[in-house]
Amino acid sequence: MAASCARKTTWTFSMMEGSLFILYLLVGIALVSAVDRNNFKTCSQSSFCKRNRDLDSGNSPYEALMGTLLISDDLVQLAVLNSATGIRLQLELHGLDQSTVRLRIKDPVNRRYEVPDVVQPNLQKSRWTVVQSSGSFEATLASDVTVRLTAKPLRLDVLQNGYIIISVNSRGLMNYEQQREKKSPKSPEEEGEEAVDEEPEEPGMWEETFKTHKDSKPKGPESVGVDFSFPGFAHVYGIPEHADTFALKTTVSTDPYRLYNLDVFEYELYNPMALYGSVPYMLAHNSERTVGLLWLNAAETWIDISSNTADKSMFNRMLDLVRDMEVPQVDTHWFSESGIMDVFFFMGPTAEQVMYQYATVTGMPQLPPLFAVAYHQSRWNYNDEDDVKNVDAKFDEHDIPCDVIWLDIEHTDGKRYMTWDSHKFSHPEDMQNQVAAKGRKMVTIVDPHLKKDSGFHLHKQAVDNGFLVKTHDGTDYEGWCWPGSSSYPDFTRTDTRNWWAEQLSLENYKGSTPNLFTWNDMNEPSVFNGPEVTMHKDAKHQDGWEHRDVHNLYGLYVHMATVDGQHKRSNGKERSFVLSRAFFTGSQKYGAIWTGDNEASWEHLKISMPMLLSISVAGIPFIGADVGGFFKNPEPELLTRWYQAAAFQPFFRAHAHLDTKRREPWLLPPNMMDIVRTAIRTRYALLPFWYTAFYKASKTGIPVMRPMWQGFPDDEETFAMEDQFMIGDSLLVKPVTDKGATSVSVYFPGQDMVWYDVNTVQKYTGASTQSVYVNLEKIPVYQRGGTIIPRKERVRRCSALGLDDPYTLIVALDTKQQASGQLYMDDGHSFDFQSGLYQYKQITFQNNVIQSRSIDMNGRYQTKSWLERVVVIGLEKSPSSIELSGDFISTHNVEFSFNEENKVLVIRKPEVNMGIDWVMAFKK
Repeated sequence: MAASCARKTTWTFSMMEGSLFILYLLVGIALVSAVDRNNFKTCSQSSFCKRNRDLDSGNSPYEALMGTLLISDDLVQLAVLNSATGIRLQLELHGLDQSTVRLRIKDPVNRRYEVPDVVQPNLQKSRWTVVQSSGSFEATLASDVTVRLTAKPLRLDVLQNGYIIISVNSRGLMNYEQQREKKSPKSPEEEGEEAVDEEPEEPGMWEETFKTHKDSKPKGPESVGVDFSFPGFAHVYGIPEHADTFALKTTVSTDPYRLYNLDVFEYELYNPMALYGSVPYMLAHNSERTVGLLWLNAAETWIDISSNTADKSMFNRMLDLVRDMEVPQVDTHWFSESGIMDVFFFMGPTAEQVMYQYATVTGMPQLPPLFAVAYHQSRWNYNDEDDVKNVDAKFDEHDIPCDVIWLDIEHTDGKRYMTWDSHKFSHPEDMQNQVAAKGRKMVTIVDPHLKKDSGFHLHKQAVDNGFLVKTHDGTDYEGWCWPGSSSYPDFTRTDTRNWWAEQLSLENYKGSTPNLFTWNDMNEPSVFNGPEVTMHKDAKHQDGWEHRDVHNLYGLYVHMATVDGQHKRSNGKERSFVLSRAFFTGSQKYGAIWTGDNEASWEHLKISMPMLLSISVAGIPFIGADVGGFFKNPEPELLTRWYQAAAFQPFFRAHAHLDTKRREPWLLPPNMMDIVRTAIRTRYALLPFWYTAFYKASKTGIPVMRPMWQGFPDDEETFAMEDQFMIGDSLLVKPVTDKGATSVSVYFPGQDMVWYDVNTVQKYTGASTQSVYVNLEKIPVYQRGGTIIPRKERVRRCSALGLDDPYTLIVALDTKQQASGQLYMDDGHSFDFQSGLYQYKQITFQNNVIQSRSIDMNGRYQTKSWLERVVVIGLEKSPSSIELSGDFISTHNVEFSFNEENKVLVIRKPEVNMGIDWVMAFKK
């Protein structure tokens, strides 16, 4: 959905009560220009950012008071003194299972906001073994993770197997601004007195103005910050969302990376500006290990990054070549406007272990329903029921699969969410049922702002129950968004979330059906006339917390409440699908997110890959970018290439702005429509592979879309790679992102590893870079030798109709003539898998035997799908016969053919149910 249209006009509420004409006029104006940077703060315009960034390294006033040390199993705690002010803080070290450490530093006297509802309950704890010495101590977990604390100045080093992996406050940038009363102006007599133990007063501490917006700051300065260093690392990743490179860049000559959920229209590329979501989680990777750091704080946050390698001049880099290389190190500096210091260290040492450790703490990703992994068709807006009916029919007419049709804000009654325009959508249930009769679903947009209208039931209930966010003086907060004057529910409240969830019931959401799902947009929250197009920081939430404390959590809470509503709608039987634009740590538990208001340009197609990889490694696997770009009109070649790329990204949706030309696939030139049809059909053929990958993610936290270095952790060629990626551990994808391209360079990693072109089975050997010919029909995709991929080749109009279709197995052999893969099966929509109605199979090829065995013997799902075909690629020699045996079937030979030229063997119609265990033996 489009971002704020009120970009350059300062609105008063009297102006807002007029016609919506101006609003739509500004939307049109916005289309011709990119984001107005003046609407968003830089560090120099943020007083707490300036204060923290201006700190001098090496002058830390903090010291640990060793005499206060207390040790109790999984908890070590002691007092920390600010020697400049005499104020004490409390430091806690929590030992957790899975090589995880939690560090908390807080004020034991003054209450500060601590992020709830993100850290999983009942985490497994691990006991500390503590050895003290003069001025320091070492606390060690059973996993050989050690925290060494040096008292003066305060410093912590996190070690594993004796090596320092992360250092805390090694540069002395720790800063914990104390809550205090504002000073009164001094009398002439007091001016001459020497100040003792007082923190300096600086502009912006007690009141701050940005453009015309005033932040009253009743609590004064309360920022927290500290530095973290990664010795031995040259690359760090994560901290989404930014439209920037995958490997994070130094910020020595730029603003820090900013985390503050904002509605940013047609965002600029390759800069550290904040966007729609915030995950304060960073990974560092080198050829020996991966490590993760979570800064659990929901307030506005900035992260500075420097590197002793990236920040060097070319001359100094050349000097390193002729002398001993300096050990690389990345230094980071994190600071937030409020809250406490609450930090998790995930010590790995492998990338997969770090990802599992992070998901154990913040929650495993949701297993989406099958339809959500398929293709979605959206635009702002499909005009009416006839338009929806026509779009639905056109997919069938052109034999293009589609699972979901979306409706944007124009389907509502005057932007009142969970309502319908009585003229354009007068029979919404009939419309949904007609779409559902073909096996498809629908999605409607439900934004969190409520039209200020006493006749609108949602607004009236929210007012009557006191569910709304308040201004700093206690009145209901009012802002401007799509409906005009709007109110904002306080989703930080449990009762508000419960009320919201109840509104999604079939009884309350009139015109909805069980086949209708939800899109939460504008949930940063977007406030067109607010500071930086969002809510005022001094707005009040439950228990007196300010919006500055909870801002980055707001969208997650909207997402959480909407998911809860869908679950309650089916009495907990059906899985939800909710797309959210805003996100935070833990959003992976609730569903999909996307990269917001991109544009139809080759540059935005390129940036989608590093953006998605950054979000992916930050723990959210269900991610995508709008196909074709939301703003502007893509040329046919760009739209075609975007479909090819997005077919290999986790969330696959085409979407477009109200003022763009219609661009459904059948409106392309015929040859390009054929290519797009092929791309979408390829997605559907691979749905078993995708669905299995999502199941693995839901159990391990390991993403579906992966950076190259995850699978090849010691290959330094991959560390900054962002223009190709892996799906699972099996498919290498290199999208074509240049206009008129006739060739692309593909890097094939892995020494002596073989890769097979998925269309031609041409073999490539790693590690090598190859120039690959491409025409418009070609997107380079390669299956790694040693893997097995399940597919379904029958062409269906949607995923539900293919649930019982037969499987094809693509067996790509490695140099040892071996391969393995997995297949997960369930009903594709319900929670029955949680009670054992699933099948999870391990399929292997070894010693000339293909076999399928249950990984989990508790699975009881009865599939109707049979094995239709097996394709073995890279087989050195044809067998004389192939014998099939298994549970409940008689042993018999199966039909096959072997192509001596390309070394491909095809087994046809083995006629074995995929739910049973079976073996195929190749006879010499």
